[in-house]
Amino acid sequence: MSLLRSRYVLTLPSSNLFLVRFFSHNHNLVTVDDAVSSFNRMLKTNPTPPIFKFGKILGSLVKIKHYKTAISLFQQMELYRIPTDIVNLSILINCYCHLHQLNFAFSVFANILKLGYHPNTITINTLIRGLCNIGKIKEALHFHDDVRANGFQLDHFSYGTLIGGLCKIGETKVALQVLKKIEGSLVKPDVVMYNTIIDSFGKDKLVKDAFDLYSEMIVKGISPDIITYSTLVNSLCIVGQLKEAVALLNEMSLKNISPDVRTFNTLIDGFCKEGEVEKARSVLAVMIKQGVKPDVITYNSLMDGYFLVKEVNKAKHAFNSFVRRGVKPNIQSYNVMIDGLCKSRMVNEAVNLFKEMHLKNMAPNTITYNSLIDGLCKSGRISDVWDLIDEMHDRGQPANVITYNSLLDALCKNHKVEEAIALLKKIKDQGILPSMYTYTILVDGLCKNGRLKDAHKVFRNLLIKGYHLDTKMYTVMVNGLCKERLFDEAFSLMSLMEDNNCTPNFVTYEILVRALFENGKNDKAVKVLHEMIAKGLLQH
Repeated sequence: MSLLRSRYVLTLPSSNLFLVRFFSHNHNLVTVDDAVSSFNRMLKTNPTPPIFKFGKILGSLVKIKHYKTAISLFQQMELYRIPTDIVNLSILINCYCHLHQLNFAFSVFANILKLGYHPNTITINTLIRGLCNIGKIKEALHFHDDVRANGFQLDHFSYGTLIGGLCKIGETKVALQVLKKIEGSLVKPDVVMYNTIIDSFGKDKLVKDAFDLYSEMIVKGISPDIITYSTLVNSLCIVGQLKEAVALLNEMSLKNISPDVRTFNTLIDGFCKEGEVEKARSVLAVMIKQGVKPDVITYNSLMDGYFLVKEVNKAKHAFNSFVRRGVKPNIQSYNVMIDGLCKSRMVNEAVNLFKEMHLKNMAPNTITYNSLIDGLCKSGRISDVWDLIDEMHDRGQPANVITYNSLLDALCKNHKVEEAIALLKKIKDQGILPSMYTYTILVDGLCKNGRLKDAHKVFRNLLIKGYHLDTKMYTVMVNGLCKERLFDEAFSLMSLMEDNNCTPNFVTYEILVRALFENGKNDKAVKVLHEMIAKGLLQH
C-alpha cells in the first residue's frame, strides 16, 4: 500500500514557515525537570497558551536528546485535547526516528496527511534518514519513489542520505542508479554524492569504476575536491597501486589542490603496509615541507611499518618522539607498540608500556589486552594471563574468542591438554562461540601430545555437525596422521578434503611428502610430487 494516500504538492512557503517557527525560538531549558514543570504549568493554564509555546519545550528536549520525554509530553497534550500542528508533529516524527521506532513515525506522518497539512522536505528527510539508520534502505528507496510520485520535491540531503545508506550496505551499483535518476530532477548531483560512491567503489577494490566516476564528474563540470582526491588515493593504496597514488598526489599539486593530512596519511599508511617504510618517510618529508603537520595517525602508521620490517628500534624512536613533536599518543599508538614488542619477543617492554597506560589513565581496550595476552602466552607466562583476563572482566570488557585462542594455544604447547579441553568447555559455558581456529588449535595440540584418537574424535564431530572445515584444519589432521605413520588414512583425508571443496595447499602436500620420504615410501612421495607439479604448487 502506498505510504501516501493522496497527492500533495510541497510549497516553499510552508517550508519557510516551518523553519522560522522551529529555529527562531532560542529557549534553552536548564534541565529536563524544568521542561516538564513548565509544560505541566502550561497544560493547566486557562486559556491554553498558543501551540508554538508547547513546541518550544518539545524542541528544547529534542536538542538535549530526551526523545522519550518529548513523546510523553506530546501524549499529554493529546489527553488534554490540545490541537497540534505540523511543527509539533514533525518534532514527534524526529523523536520516533531517533528511537528507531519507524512504525510510529510513519503513523504520525499518515496523521499529518489526514489533517491536510503539507509535509515539507525536512519531515521527509527525517523519515528517509530514520529508515537508513536502521538499515531499511530498500524501504527508504520505496518511500522516495512514493513521495516523488505524489509531487514532493526532495533535496540534496535526501539523496545524499539515500546514496550514503546504499553504499554503507554495499549496494554501490544501486547508489549509482540513484545518482543517475537525480539528473532528471530539480536537484543536481554534487561533489558529496560523487565522493560517497567513489569511496564505496574504492573500498570494494573497484578502482576502475571509481576513476570512471571521477572522470564523469569532471566532464559534467563538477570540480573534485580534496575529499575526492583523498578517496582516490586511498582506493589506489588499498589495491597496492602506490605509484599511481603518488602520481595522483602530483596531479593535485598541478591543479593547486593542496593535499591535507588525511591524503598524506593514506599514502604513508599504504607504503608502510607494503613494507616500504623509507618511501613512507619520503612522503612524510614532503608533507612537512608543504606545511602539513603530521598527526597521531601518521606516526602510528610509521611505527606499524617499522615493526613490519623488524626495525624495532626505529619504531620505539618514533613512539618516543611523540612529545617532542607535540603529538599526543592515543590508544592505537600503545596498541601498535605493545603488539609489535610482543611479536618481537620483547614482552617485558610491552608490559611496561601497558603499566604506563594505567599511569596516564588511558583505558586499555580489548585489542590492547589481546596483544599483551598473546605475547605473555608465547612467553609461557600463563599465570600472568589469568590475572589480565580477570582484569578485563572487572573493567567490563570480558575476554573474547581471540583472547582464549591465545591461551588455548599456550596450554597445548605447554602439554597442558586437559586444561585446554576444560578451557574450551568454559568458553562454551560463557556463551562464547569457538571459531574454526579454536578447534584447529585443540586438534593440533591433541595430535602433538600423542592423543590422535581424541583429535580425530573432535574432527569427526565437527564434520557431523556440518562445520565447514578449512585447509588449516585438514592440514593439522594430515600432519597428525603422518606422525603416526597412518598414510592410507592421510590419503583418504586428502580425498575427503577435495570432496568437501577444500583445496590442499603447498603446506598440506609438503607435510605428506616429507613424512613419506622419512619413512622410506619414496615411490608414493614422488607420485605426490608429480601431483603437486600438475596442480601448479611446485615447479618441475
